[in-house]
Amino acid sequence: MRIAVIPGDGIGKDVTAEAVKVLQATGEAFGRRFDLVHLPWSADHYLKTGETLPANGYQMLRDEFQAIFVGALGDPRVPGNQHARDILLGTRFELDLYVNYRPVRLLDDRLCPLKDRGRKDINFVVFRENTEGVYVSVGGRFKAGTTDEVAIQEEINTFKGVNRIIRHAFEYAKANGLTKVCMADKSNAMQQGHALWQRVYKEVAAEYPGITATHQYIDALAMFLVKDPGQYQVIVTNNLFGDIVTDIGGALQGGLGMAASGNIHPGKTSLFEPVHGSAPPLAGKNVANPMGAILSSALMLETLGAVDEAKAIERTVEAAIAQNQTTSDIGGSLGTREVGDWIAKRIAK
Repeated sequence: MRIAVIPGDGIGKDVTAEAVKVLQATGEAFGRRFDLVHLPWSADHYLKTGETLPANGYQMLRDEFQAIFVGALGDPRVPGNQHARDILLGTRFELDLYVNYRPVRLLDDRLCPLKDRGRKDINFVVFRENTEGVYVSVGGRFKAGTTDEVAIQEEINTFKGVNRIIRHAFEYAKANGLTKVCMADKSNAMQQGHALWQRVYKEVAAEYPGITATHQYIDALAMFLVKDPGQYQVIVTNNLFGDIVTDIGGALQGGLGMAASGNIHPGKTSLFEPVHGSAPPLAGKNVANPMGAILSSALMLETLGAVDEAKAIERTVEAAIAQNQTTSDIGGSLGTREVGDWIAKRIAK
């Protein structure tokens, strides 16, 4: 498997080093070779060269690699984080990575911030439409910087985009023996674009009679994720709403340092990343939690068909939490590198 590795900025470099360490240990343990190609694209690279990624960068990622692993991107030295937008959002759009896949699974009861809730209550996935919505940058600013400034940001919804993400959610539920899909929108207020979500959801749901299809407005869904997360198995929603509710999901599973994600076009080169930011002040201090990155590497292997290897990584992360071999954000006393070492050595055995 040939995998592009983009450590990026800040703690992205720290956590990526540990994910790579675990991937290499997993490959050795299972007799599988991972060809990990490190790419320098980052704020440092941009500030040095003026290049976010080369002219053929997207084509190279699409044609020369089976997957892309990204640490984290973002640096205050780059105004507007142009490099992060080009590398991350650009790759999502150019490679048409229309599925944002965010599993939310609590690995230990003690990590849950909710009273009287545990592992049995927090085990669901969120599918977020990843190439449309308000993130397509359709709109503009008029009289910027004045008291008459007007800013317009349009939301784009297409039948193709809505249909394929909703269908993917139902197919995932069917393939994994799940019986509940919930779609979230704001069709009571955003009556044009979200009427399309309503129509397509009802049409697709009718094709899956064994799955209970429900609908909640996004504000209600956010409330119920906190009050009763156990009611959910699969959630599907748009780009903006998915971005928000998956951060709630990250908090439910122990914080963003535990959260993994995939940006996927089924059957094609896809991108995987932990969902936390680059946190420049913490870079190089050996304090960042690498588990989100390590679990993202497991998600990558699962998507590439290396299911046993992915499960081995997940089980080992779970064992590390159970034995408190963790960073301080989830109650341990180890550093970033020491957590990676523990997990890699355990897998090697």
